[in-house]
Amino acid sequence: MSAPPVILLLSGSLREGSTNETVLRTAQDVAPSVNVRAVLYDGLARLPHFNPDDDTDPLPAPVAELRAAIDEAAGILVCTPEYAGTLPGSFKNLLDWTVGGTEICDKPAAWVNAAAPGRGEGAQATLRTVLGYTGAHVVEPACVRIPVDRGTVGESGVIGDPGVRETLADVLRLLATSGTEAT
Repeated sequence: MSAPPVILLLSGSLREGSTNETVLRTAQDVAPSVNVRAVLYDGLARLPHFNPDDDTDPLPAPVAELRAAIDEAAGILVCTPEYAGTLPGSFKNLLDWTVGGTEICDKPAAWVNAAAPGRGEGAQATLRTVLGYTGAHVVEPACVRIPVDRGTVGESGVIGDPGVRETLADVLRLLATSGTEAT
């Protein structure tokens, strides 16, 4: 039996226990039910400021680790807040480090917008633009809005709402199968 595909989970928030992290931890929790291994990337705060002069071998260690995690993944799932109508600077920095590599090219990618209705569209639009520059394959049906009601988050830090959990399972399934259909 082959190993389950890995979906790399990228949170755009540095805040501990953020709604975005809660969504991704919930995705991680439901992943085994759809035969996927979901890995939460935790190196956002360690990435150096992007400088094209440093985008050469040897890469800074945190950048090399990020690119290796992307390369090993079958797909990428992003959940990011919106700040000042766009992506948070720290997350944009992460994405800037992916432009010079080829690891993300043609990689299935999607996002979950956890913001309240009417919010988060600026971050979503910027994310779509930047993923286009990286060459990622945006899996449109896997890009969803799941506003998070804090009352549905249990003590374990994951969302208990069955509908949210099923939506996240569907997103993971779509990402995992999009990679196999492209080959």
